Amino acid sequence: MVTSKERDQQDPLAEFKQEFFVEKDTVYMDGNSLGLMSRRAEAKLQALMDSWKTFGIDGWTEGEHPWFTLAETMSARVAPLVGARAHEVMVTGSITSNIHQMLSTVFQPTKERYAIVVDNLNFPSDIYAVESHLRLRGLDPAEAMRKVGSKDGYTLLLDDIIEQLEDDVAVLLLPSVLYRSGQLLPIREITQAAHQKGILVGFDLAHSIGAMPHELHDAGVDFAVWCHYKYMNSGPGGTGGLYLHERHHQLLPGNAGWFGSDKNRQFDMDHEFSKAQGAGAYQIGTPHIFSMAPLLGSLELFEEAGIQAVRQKSLELTSLLRQLVGQKIPELVDVTPINDEARGGHIAFSHPEAARICKALKEAKIVPDFRAPNIIRLAPIAFYTSFSDVEQVAEKLQSIMKNETYKNFSNERNVVA
Repeated sequence: MVTSKERDQQDPLAEFKQEFFVEKDTVYMDGNSLGLMSRRAEAKLQALMDSWKTFGIDGWTEGEHPWFTLAETMSARVAPLVGARAHEVMVTGSITSNIHQMLSTVFQPTKERYAIVVDNLNFPSDIYAVESHLRLRGLDPAEAMRKVGSKDGYTLLLDDIIEQLEDDVAVLLLPSVLYRSGQLLPIREITQAAHQKGILVGFDLAHSIGAMPHELHDAGVDFAVWCHYKYMNSGPGGTGGLYLHERHHQLLPGNAGWFGSDKNRQFDMDHEFSKAQGAGAYQIGTPHIFSMAPLLGSLELFEEAGIQAVRQKSLELTSLLRQLVGQKIPELVDVTPINDEARGGHIAFSHPEAARICKALKEAKIVPDFRAPNIIRLAPIAFYTSFSDVEQVAEKLQSIMKNETYKNFSNERNVVA
């Protein structure tokens, strides 16, 4: 049997760990909430600050990374990670602001089609955004927002999703990976089923981008949004991204802004909006240069490692984690789907004392993630988690549960997740 140490020695991605700032004697298992800083991300941020120092206003057009076209340049590099064409992707905004942009653009309710389908397990911000758009169109969310229910409280069934796709539905918006359980939804099958009924489909890729390959264009997905600060390691509040399939690029942005202009005409200062041809049209305001900068460094790492290799190691790490926890701590209930094709980059365990257990893990220098009311999320990240790290996590968990040291901690939930 191959040991964790031997697997580490054979790991083609092992060298990338030295690229990241990992606290000494700590195992960081919360990269699905906030990825760690890489040395290259730090260097790129410093380089962009230096360009401001050196060039002043001329930084928009001078230097290694001119600010004026930085978003477009980065978008072309992000596109392969989501399986899109370069002109279908834009590094801009945040998940919530991009949902607002996409819905304001593609959601055009009629008397016959006016409902938006979401799910009962989605992140609250997505739901708030949908509710606000329905109200803005004079629709009552209680009637026009339909939620796909969950039979187990952790996962969604394809049949239950399809059941909600009625004739009055205009848009379906779902997460690619459910943030609590880590379930990966069948994006292509869902998209095909919705399109057969004339429904537009959007996905929130917050918990999948940077953890696995995507095929948004080939799957026919209409739009998608995401952040870059989780598996993509771009830093807290880092600029997000959006995707809009090229068949929709004739649409005017629902929320138009100066940076959505054709780059060749933007400085004409004409009051008539000259729309950019691709996804750049759906930018709104001036790019947040310093919030984008760390992503430049992160992209270098993904391009060197390859997203397929990242996904392969992620699956191996999470498989080992659930195997060891299942053997050593059976009282933790694994709620993440078993099959590789049905799960993302983290494993979720349910326990009534999840909050206390997470605090005990932090005390033991294992950084987990708690999700109310009873979920422990553990995300071994391919770039900076070793197989030996995973083994250490399982051993610490076993000790915490066996000795009941978690009872020494308050069950009060932390404000910051």
